[in-house]
Amino acid sequence: MLFQKQIANLTASILPKISDKQFISMIRFAEKTVIPKKYLFAVRNIRLSLTRKEPYAQVLRKVFNLDKNYRKKMTSWVFDTFLNKMKKWGYHEDKGDFQVPKAILMSPTMRCNLSCKGCYAGKYSVDEDLNFNTVDRIINEGKKMGVFFFVFIGGEPFAWPHLLKTCAKHNDCMFLIFTNGTLISERTTKIMKKLGNMIPAISIEGFEKETDERRGKNVYKRIHYTMSMLNQNKIPFGYSVTVMKKNANLVMSERFVDMMIDKGALMGWYFLYMPVGKNPDMNEMPTPLQRLQLLKQGKLIRQTKPLFFIDFWNDSPYAPGCIAGKYYLHITNKGDVEPCIYSHVAQDNIKNKSLKEVLQSPFFRELRRRQPFNKNLFLPCMWIDNPKVSRELYEKFKLYPTHEGADFILKNKVARKKIDKYAEEMEELYRDEWESFKKKKAERIKLRKELK
Repeated sequence: MLFQKQIANLTASILPKISDKQFISMIRFAEKTVIPKKYLFAVRNIRLSLTRKEPYAQVLRKVFNLDKNYRKKMTSWVFDTFLNKMKKWGYHEDKGDFQVPKAILMSPTMRCNLSCKGCYAGKYSVDEDLNFNTVDRIINEGKKMGVFFFVFIGGEPFAWPHLLKTCAKHNDCMFLIFTNGTLISERTTKIMKKLGNMIPAISIEGFEKETDERRGKNVYKRIHYTMSMLNQNKIPFGYSVTVMKKNANLVMSERFVDMMIDKGALMGWYFLYMPVGKNPDMNEMPTPLQRLQLLKQGKLIRQTKPLFFIDFWNDSPYAPGCIAGKYYLHITNKGDVEPCIYSHVAQDNIKNKSLKEVLQSPFFRELRRRQPFNKNLFLPCMWIDNPKVSRELYEKFKLYPTHEGADFILKNKVARKKIDKYAEEMEELYRDEWESFKKKKAERIKLRKELK
């Protein structure tokens, strides 16, 4: 382990100095020595991207020039993943039928200094936060399984008083933090820079008008101040967008994406507005056609922009399908364990059971057994794409809603009817896309076999 750490630190120190040609040679060497066979094809594609000087290569070059502490942590993370962590991943039937998740999401607090329209966070008190010891236990249990990637959401994670302490104690892990960006101070930035394991994803709705309309006056300006501060300190960050009917075209536009790249964002997360939470509005959902347009625009962004682009729904064929309760799960501020951040129903509470016991629960086992829920992997979701699944599981396991309004789309007749219609339209609209994807996948499999 000491030798592995020394190699990782050495690699991190030379990354800003090496040329693309030298880095390509390093990848070739890694392919022949440490990369597991099942990941060779993916690593080879990264190498080819660099060789062709595609936008993805520009993202990597930005990563090479991050603050030295971030370079060390991220390099060490990559080495540890390939050499140690991946051995623990996967399905463990011999150990009691559970799937080791790739990430664990937690909302240690639901308190927030903003009140955004359509957000499932409401008014909460400090007494309703998860305490430090509980979060610490969850992370330790996850690490024993091989989990090293944790995500904090909320509420506003920076409103939780133990956030920095937690990330400092578990400095061998990486933490992605979905935040509104308004509570990141200069002091906090200095601490993040020292730790090197915290990556903010800052929520934004579009430009100033759209952002302030949903998040509050002057939030847009505060967000941009935070982004500039992070960029100046060479701290990696991304942006997060809730795609709604009224802002879909804007947040997919070249003008908006270019603005985020200019501010220094390395990644862009795109999530669909979901009719969950307090006062859900079905009319805010992006239309099936807008969702398809997001898929097509995402392809164009990846081909032309130096941005790691993540489309939470349209990227599902690569998972494949739904990843809820399988590759990730979400733990609420009350300790309720949800399979997904949009599945606000639960069977267990982490305060009463271990993480492993929760993963072995009848609900999670059944969820994994049914996945994928649709042959068309562009339709992964059990809430808006395959609503019968969510209704059946809700009834079969007598699940309880984790907050007020969580069972709205399960019980409300009007909402059920609208969701069913939406799912039917999606099935029809994405049929050709799925056939095209399958054809291209078959070609990739053939090429992969030829490479062997």
